[in-house]
Amino acid sequence: MRILLLGKNGQVGWELNRHLASLGELVALSRQDLDLTDITRLRAVIRDIRPDLIVNASAYTHVDQAEHEEEIAYQVNAKAVEVMASEAERLGIAIVHYSTDYIFDGEKGSPYTEDDRPNPINAYGRTKLAGENFLRQSKVPNFIFRTEWIYGTRGKNFLLTILKLSREREELKIVNDQIGSPTWCRFISETTAEILFRGIENITDFFRQYGGIYHLTASGSTTWYEFAKMITELDPNNREQVCRRIIPIMTEEYPAPAKRPKFSVLDNKKIEKTFKLKMQKWDKMLQNMIYDLNLKDNT
Repeated sequence: MRILLLGKNGQVGWELNRHLASLGELVALSRQDLDLTDITRLRAVIRDIRPDLIVNASAYTHVDQAEHEEEIAYQVNAKAVEVMASEAERLGIAIVHYSTDYIFDGEKGSPYTEDDRPNPINAYGRTKLAGENFLRQSKVPNFIFRTEWIYGTRGKNFLLTILKLSREREELKIVNDQIGSPTWCRFISETTAEILFRGIENITDFFRQYGGIYHLTASGSTTWYEFAKMITELDPNNREQVCRRIIPIMTEEYPAPAKRPKFSVLDNKKIEKTFKLKMQKWDKMLQNMIYDLNLKDNT
């Protein structure tokens, strides 16, 4: 089994680079190795490597910047996925792809299921939905894992931002009317690897039997404000904090180029039922992540 992993230096990709290695020969490429806006080179690389499975953890994820660079975001999040699908179809292989809660408008008011109609309200969501559609319309066996509010110890994410700002500012103002499910990137990677391991001996048949869209997130939900409070409370180096107050604010008080869905919780019952999994609560997941981080800092 030869696996081509794209986006190896991203939050999820970095974890996948470790967890997928036990499933076969892993060829992992970063943005520096392969620019996904270069469609000709993308085709050439896939044809040269001839993988048995493509795992696409790459994406244009700058939500606000995408409002001004939608064409670039489309090239990475949609057009490149279309090319992956066409090459996978030619080779007779399968694809794992990651999508987002931002394909929904946030107006439902209850957790979104895989069957709910998407209605993105920003450029990032539109381009990610286009990528989903290219893959779904192809004949390629595929898993599309939708996730949300991803955090980890690398890259740019809310958790690292809060840890940094809590050491720089006495007061933080955090949005308290957007609701989602913070999800550790390692959990996404481990769950992906566990699912793939079950069908690794006959991957195409496995995809044809179980493939489709699944919501892969922590269970439960919270706001950015409550998430920030818990991050600072669990911070193992909280003596370094200078922050004394975290103030809840409304979205309108923190204007940004891209609109965000107010409620983007994803229902993950389908993935639990299909693969006999249990999605961990978001707060317990955060505790485990902080505990793991603290152990590493002390070794």
